[in-house]
Amino acid sequence: MREKILIAVVFFVFSISLSAQKYAYIDSEYILSSMPSYVEAQAELDRLSVEWQKEIEAKFKKIDEMYRKYQQEAVILPEDTKVKRQNEIITAENDAKELQKKRFGTDGDLYKKREELMKPIQDRVFSAIEEYAREKGYAFVFDKAGVMTIVYADSKYDINSEILTKLGVVGRK
Repeated sequence: MREKILIAVVFFVFSISLSAQKYAYIDSEYILSSMPSYVEAQAELDRLSVEWQKEIEAKFKKIDEMYRKYQQEAVILPEDTKVKRQNEIITAENDAKELQKKRFGTDGDLYKKREELMKPIQDRVFSAIEEYAREKGYAFVFDKAGVMTIVYADSKYDINSEILTKLGVVGRK
C-alpha cells in the first residue's frame, strides 16, 4: 500500500514539474530561408551541383558515343583492336562513375562544400535559439520543420521572429 502511495506522490510531483515547463517552437526552414547568407550559400551549392552534373553527363555522353562507334566498327576490327576499344570504354565508364562518386558521394565534394558553407550558418542559428531559450526560460524548443510531427502549435509559442531579430535578420511576412 505504501508503494502505491509513494508512486502516486512521485507521479503527482513529476506532473506538476512538467506542467511548469515552458515550450516554444521554431521553423528552421523559415529562419534559414530568411537569412541572406543561407540563400547565397544554397545558390552556390545549386550552381556547383548543376555544373558538376553537366560535367558527368558529358563524360557519359562521350562513353555512349565511343560504344556506338565501337558497335559500328566491331565487325571489321581485328580482335586485338576490339579488346583495346572495349578496355577503353570500360576505363572511361569507370572514370565517369568514380567522378560521380567523388562529386556526389556520401563524403564527396558537394557534401564537403555543403558542410563548409552551411555549418557555420546553422551553428549561428542554433546558438541564437539556445541563447534565446535560456534567456526566456524555455525547457524545450521544437522545430516544426523537422521530422517530428507537431499536430497543433499555438502561435503564441512561435519564436521565429525573435530568433531572426537575435540574428540581425528582418523576418519575412
